[in-house]
Amino acid sequence: MLLLNKEKGTILAEQLRVADTFFRRLRGLLGTKTLPAGQGLVIRPCNSVHTLGMHYAIDVLFVDNKDCILKIVADLRPGKWAACRGSAYVIELPAGTAAHTFTQAGDALVYAKEPG
Repeated sequence: MLLLNKEKGTILAEQLRVADTFFRRLRGLLGTKTLPAGQGLVIRPCNSVHTLGMHYAIDVLFVDNKDCILKIVADLRPGKWAACRGSAYVIELPAGTAAHTFTQAGDALVYAKEPG
């Protein structure tokens, strides 16, 4: 599944995993060595995340139920925590993705199936 920034016309992720059960949300990215470029994790429902036990930084997008970005926490380092009131879900992306794609709070997101 592709994740696109509708406002900018940029691709944020080419491969998204979804964590939508208690245990998948609990695990998140824990135990991974890196989050490769083009990949991401959608955590639903979610309004706060932490990077305790992680070994790399991530970009965190807090998104409302209309797929609009409420807040971006760029380069969230290991051992940190972030939250956003009103967030329906979170998207975790490799650090630098938001800046590289010019993504900002207020931008709308679109999910699309990969061609083929």
